[in-house]
Amino acid sequence: MDLLDDTPAPPGNSPEYTVSELSGAVKRVIEGEFGLVRVRGEVGRVSRPASGHLYFDLKDDRSVIAAISWKGQVAKMQTRPEEGMEVIATGRMTTFPGQSKYQLIVEDVAPAGAGALMAMLEKRRAALQAEGLFDATRKKPLPYLPQVIGVVTSPSGAVIRDILHRLRDRFPRHVLIWPVAVQGQACAAEVAAAIRGFNAIEAGGPIPRPDVLIVARGGGSLEDLWGFNEEIVVRAAAGSQIPLISAVGHETDTTLIDHAADRRAPTPTAAAEMAVPVRLELLAAVDALGARLSRALAQGVAARGQRLRDVARALPRPEALLATPSQRLDTATGRLSGGLSLAVSRKRAVYAQQAGRLSPTALAGLVMRRREALLRRAETLEARLSRKQDLWHSSFDKWASRLAPSLARLIMQAGGKITDQRNALQGFTARLEAAPKLRFSELSRRLDALDRTRQTLGYAETLRRGYAVVRGDGEVITSRVAAEKAHALEVEFHDGRMALGGRSAARKPGGAKPPEQGSLF
Repeated sequence: MDLLDDTPAPPGNSPEYTVSELSGAVKRVIEGEFGLVRVRGEVGRVSRPASGHLYFDLKDDRSVIAAISWKGQVAKMQTRPEEGMEVIATGRMTTFPGQSKYQLIVEDVAPAGAGALMAMLEKRRAALQAEGLFDATRKKPLPYLPQVIGVVTSPSGAVIRDILHRLRDRFPRHVLIWPVAVQGQACAAEVAAAIRGFNAIEAGGPIPRPDVLIVARGGGSLEDLWGFNEEIVVRAAAGSQIPLISAVGHETDTTLIDHAADRRAPTPTAAAEMAVPVRLELLAAVDALGARLSRALAQGVAARGQRLRDVARALPRPEALLATPSQRLDTATGRLSGGLSLAVSRKRAVYAQQAGRLSPTALAGLVMRRREALLRRAETLEARLSRKQDLWHSSFDKWASRLAPSLARLIMQAGGKITDQRNALQGFTARLEAAPKLRFSELSRRLDALDRTRQTLGYAETLRRGYAVVRGDGEVITSRVAAEKAHALEVEFHDGRMALGGRSAARKPGGAKPPEQGSLF
């Protein structure tokens, strides 16, 4: 073997690449060097195919870069590029091997410089202010202690945690959270829908209606906060019937929703402080007011007690006030017993007098006289009825004789009318004949009722109930004094009489012995 290889070397030492390998290498180099870039330029041709992607050109006075935004990126854009706009596009560089060109995948587009955004913002603010959406007269006062607080913000950010923490420290309340996107293309529509949704909740429904709303977002650039400058959000805030607090950005950040809201908070934490008072401060104030009330009550009671004691010293003693009425009461009490006894005696005398008049003989005579008078009236009535009936019969016969021809014609014409009239006449006759008997029966019943009343009111019935009649010297005795003065007493019961010894007269020698007590008649 020769020490030196004389085999000829291949021409050149560069490796061989395929087209795809070279295109991939270029792609990796470009994407590695320009992973995230911000490009300023003017928007040229804009194409929006049915796929939802967005194709446009970025150009200046010397060069053009093809740009593309995918469908998901377009939905997140706050500002969509339009032909002729000067924008700042944020994205990454890549290549398209199928056409051997490089392009910019744009993730976000913003107007070039703050000046353009501020000019647009000022123009929108002036237009909305001219409509009266920012007038102070439209502002609603916040409730002092709301029961339910509605919060419109992102549920995943630190803002909601700051609000809930601050509410828990100051005064825990029921909080309803409406999750929304706080930046991007969907921010404005979702925030406006959340405000309108809270206002659409009916009071007393299954979901409590908030008493105050908080629209909150953390700080950011003008572009990040641009969703809260959209007209749809401003109109929703101005039209809210629920008081609304705007807490967008930091204290130096100002958006159009701040002008339309009822109150503006510099930070979300400050919005929570505006929504509720401090519970401990309220308790301390209530305790202080309670202490003041207790002291005022104690002082008032003491002052009135002293005033009462001062007035009481000027009043006379109760014994002196009641002495004269007590004496009058004792005098009236002493006279009352005698007056009652005298009244009872008088009533008994009147009763005995009336009872003496209502003797059974008098009642029996009265009943007999009334019965005889009733019988005489019954006989008279019967005679009169008989004569009246005879007169009616004779008058009827006379008229019947006169009206016979006419009656015949009427019978021929009217048929059975005369029969009905005859039946009616017979009914009248029967009633006329029965009237005296009914009258006599009625008078008999009344006489029997009067007789029963006589028997009930007679003193004999009273004696059957346990009473007795005391007589002395031939007169009815109604008092103890009269009984003591009588020479002999006689007691009448319902089943007989009994003689009692009264105040006996002095017995004469050889005189007759007075009757023994307890002898029956």
